[in-house]
Amino acid sequence: MRMVFRWFGEGNDTVSLAQIRQIPGVEGIVWSLHDLPAGEEWPLYRMQEIRRQAEEYGFHIEVVESVNVHEDIKLGLPTRERYIDNYIKTVERLAQVGVKVICYNFMPVFDWIRSNLHEPLEDGSTALFYEKAKIESMDPAMLVRLINENPAFTMPGWEPERMKRLPELFEAYRHVTEEHLWDNLKYFLQRVIPVCEECGIKMAIHPDDPPWSLFGLPRIITNRENIRRLLRMVDSPYNGITLCSGSLGVNPGNHVADMVREFAGRIPFAHIRNVRLYDNGNFIETSHRTQDGTIDICGIVRAFHETGFAGYVRPDHGRQIWEEQCRPGYGLYDRALGIMYLWGLWDSLQRQKEADT
Repeated sequence: MRMVFRWFGEGNDTVSLAQIRQIPGVEGIVWSLHDLPAGEEWPLYRMQEIRRQAEEYGFHIEVVESVNVHEDIKLGLPTRERYIDNYIKTVERLAQVGVKVICYNFMPVFDWIRSNLHEPLEDGSTALFYEKAKIESMDPAMLVRLINENPAFTMPGWEPERMKRLPELFEAYRHVTEEHLWDNLKYFLQRVIPVCEECGIKMAIHPDDPPWSLFGLPRIITNRENIRRLLRMVDSPYNGITLCSGSLGVNPGNHVADMVREFAGRIPFAHIRNVRLYDNGNFIETSHRTQDGTIDICGIVRAFHETGFAGYVRPDHGRQIWEEQCRPGYGLYDRALGIMYLWGLWDSLQRQKEADT
């Protein structure tokens, strides 16, 4: 298990590289060029600058999250060719700065969806919250305003420039089915994966968050069977998944530890976080500690250990604790606590394995 930490870049993050350096066992940062719109080529000099900043503190930049996929690719429009060409050029340049994994998603219009970014927990901390009834009755434009209510912290996947096209995007997706989306994902991967094989970069798709259709938009990376389909349709070790326990785990029918065991050879990157589920379909993110949520974090880490996982992992969304003023879900303190919990589980499993042998 190789521990990494998501960082939004100088001037775009309340967490500094100097602070991340003090978290035990973190070897690299998970980064992106967040100011560039989806579909643009990434300039090599910008990538080299991120690498320089990271290496100054002893970090690598081997994991990128995300190189976003342009909507024209998801829609299967003729203009997708230009955007796929741009994506390929970006992949080739990322290889030049040492990138090994690209995390991306194929969710139409919206990225992750929550109804409150600061829902109080019993201990006084706040966390990202999903209220099922509220989301189902909410106008999508209202949701955009909710997510972007604090302009000081841009939220990944909710870029204001793209969200301004909301009516246009919904009209474009009006007749797009899940099968259309599958076809367009396959076309994209058939173009990109051969280049990844040449460059030594693995594509790791992030599950849909949450893993069900919303606002009439199709979602397809939602469960074990669909992940099987993804991996079969372009059967290459460079076509993999970002195993996210929080995204998949909010569906009680998804047994995440079993997925870890089944897809072990195709998981180059993992997000580990805990979520508390409610009977009415609501869920709230919690600390990483198994007992604080519904997801069996202990069992998931055990599955990674048993399968000899040597990929990258990061603590996913954390609570806002100790009055930290930060991007919701991405503060320093709770994610650092999460790392130490994950290391505690991993070290205990490793010690037991050594004792058994």
